[in-house]
Amino acid sequence: MSDSSEKTEHFDFIREAVAEDLRSGRFSQVHTRFPPEPNGWLHIGHAKALFVDFGIAQDFGGVCNLRFDDTNPEKEDMEYVEAIQRDIKWLGFDWGDRLFFASDYYELLYSLAQKLIRKGLAYVDDLDDEQIKEYRGTNVPDKNNITYTPPGKNSPYRDRSVEENLDLFARMRAGEFPDGAKTLRAKIDMAHPNLLMRDPVMYRIRRVPHYRTGNTWCIYPMYDFAHPLSDAIEGITHSLCSLEYEIHRPLYDWFNQNCDMFPSRQIEFARLNISHTVLSKRWLLQLVLEKKVSGWDDPRMPTIAGMRRRGYPAAGILDFLGRIGIAKTDSMVDIQLLEHCIREELNKRAMRLMAVLNPVKLVIENWPKGQVEWLEAVNNPEDPSAGTRKIPFSGELYIDREDFREVPPPKYYRLFPGNQVRLRYGYIVTCTGFEKDPAHGDISVITCTYDPATRGGDAPDNRKVKGTIHWVSAEHALPFEARLYDYLFEPERPMEVPEGKTFLDNLAPNSLIIERRAVAEPATREISVGQTVQFERVGYFCKDPDSSAAMAVFNRTVSLKDSWTKIEKKQQEIVH
Repeated sequence: MSDSSEKTEHFDFIREAVAEDLRSGRFSQVHTRFPPEPNGWLHIGHAKALFVDFGIAQDFGGVCNLRFDDTNPEKEDMEYVEAIQRDIKWLGFDWGDRLFFASDYYELLYSLAQKLIRKGLAYVDDLDDEQIKEYRGTNVPDKNNITYTPPGKNSPYRDRSVEENLDLFARMRAGEFPDGAKTLRAKIDMAHPNLLMRDPVMYRIRRVPHYRTGNTWCIYPMYDFAHPLSDAIEGITHSLCSLEYEIHRPLYDWFNQNCDMFPSRQIEFARLNISHTVLSKRWLLQLVLEKKVSGWDDPRMPTIAGMRRRGYPAAGILDFLGRIGIAKTDSMVDIQLLEHCIREELNKRAMRLMAVLNPVKLVIENWPKGQVEWLEAVNNPEDPSAGTRKIPFSGELYIDREDFREVPPPKYYRLFPGNQVRLRYGYIVTCTGFEKDPAHGDISVITCTYDPATRGGDAPDNRKVKGTIHWVSAEHALPFEARLYDYLFEPERPMEVPEGKTFLDNLAPNSLIIERRAVAEPATREISVGQTVQFERVGYFCKDPDSSAAMAVFNRTVSLKDSWTKIEKKQQEIVH
C-alpha cells in the first residue's frame, strides 16, 4: 500500500481507539485482518474495508492478515479465493506470508465447542430452523408503537446433560443424523434484549463438500462462532468491521471470553454506499446469474475486477477511498466523486490519441492528390517525459458527425457551411459543402478547403477561429468497437423500489451502447490490453481482453466531462 498521510487522516475515531489501547497497555502491538468470505468477487465496498484494515496496521507499525472466512461450503469456491487475492494485490496491498483460512481451524473450533459444552454453555438442540426462530421471539411494537422484545422460550432440549451433549455432538460429527436434524447452540439468555444473544446456533449439519476440506466434515461452524474465534486464534488486536456487525459485538466478545481466548476488540465503521450502485454480493450475484451483466468483471459492475476492466486505475480508487474517509454512520457517496478521482489520475498518466466514434468523411478539395503528411502530436500535455508521436494527415479524413451541422444552432463553433475550424495538430479548414445519401438522407461527405499556411493550427494573420475538432486519416484509420458504458442503475438509490417491484426494475436501459463504426489513428495499434488512453475530446477508454488482431475493443472508462468539480464548488459556496 502506498504511504500517504491524507489517505488515513479520516480514520480519526478508529485511530484514537487504537492509540488508547496501546497507551493503556491493552495491546502492545497492532494486528488487524481482512476477512472476506469466498462466495463472490470483491467490490469497492470491500476495497474500503481492506483500505482500513491494512491502513490502520501500517499507521501503527503493525501487520494485517488475509483470512478467508470459509464456513459456508454451499456458496464458496476456490475461484473466488483466487479472484479476491488477485484484486487485493492489484490494489497494492500485501499480506506477505499471513494468508489463513477459517477452515484451517475446524479441528480447533470443534474442540472449543466441546469446551463450551463442558462448561455448561452449549447444548445440542433438536428444534428445526423455524422452531428456533419461533422460540427465540422477535421485536414487536407495543401499544404506543414503540418496539420492544418480549422474552423468548427455552428449547425443551436446553437442559440436556454435559455427557449427553458431548455424545450427541460427536455423533453429529460422525454423520449419524440427517441434515437439519440437530444443531449445537450456545446457552446464553433467551430473555436477552439482543435477539442474537438468545442461544445462537454454533454448528449445523450440512452434507456438502467443502472446496478445501472435501468431505472430511459434515458439520460446519456458523459465522458468528467461527469469526471471533478465528480472530482470537490469530491474535488479532482490532477486528475492524462494518456497522452492521455492531449488534454482533456482544456475541463476538462472549465467545472469546467463554472460550478463554485472546481478547480481540471489535470496532465498527459505516459501510460504503455509492449512488446508482448496489454493493452487496447477494445482489451482484443475482445480476450475474440472471445475465443482466456479462459476469463479475462486467465493466458496469462495482467489483474491483469490473473497474479494472473498465480502465479504472488502482491509484484513482485509493484516492477516492482516502477522500471519503471513515464515518460512524451510514451515508451515500455521489458516484461523481469516484469518477472525478479516476479522471484526475488518468489525466496525469494516460496517453492521448485521436479516435472518431461516429465517423463521417471530410474531403479536402485542394489537398495535393495522394500526399500524406506526418504531423507531430503530444502524447500527454501533463507529462512532458511522455514525448510525442507522428500521426498521418491526408486529403480524406474522418470527423465525428457531432462536429458538423447543416444548420448550426446558436453558439455552435464547429463545422458548418462557410465556417472555419482548426483540425487538431493540422490545418485550418473552411467548409464548402456536403453531400447526402439519397437512400437515407444522412450526410455522407463534407467538403472543405485548407489553408497551407496554417499547419499546426496557427493562422499567420491572427484570424479568430473558435472551433477545434479531432479527426482520423481515412486511409490510415484503424476500425475498432467502442463500448460506451454508463451507470448500471438509473435511480440514485437502486434498492428503493415500490411494492411489487425489485431492484432489477431500476436497471438503466442504456447502460451499454456499442458503437461498431469507430475508427482511430494508427498509434492505437500499439496500445496493450488493459491500458487506458484518452481519446481526445471523446473520453478515457481502456483496451478490453475481447480485442483480437482483426478488431480492437475499447471500453469507455469515464467521459471527459467532470460534473463533480461544479458540485463541490456549489457546496463550498453554500458553506461560506
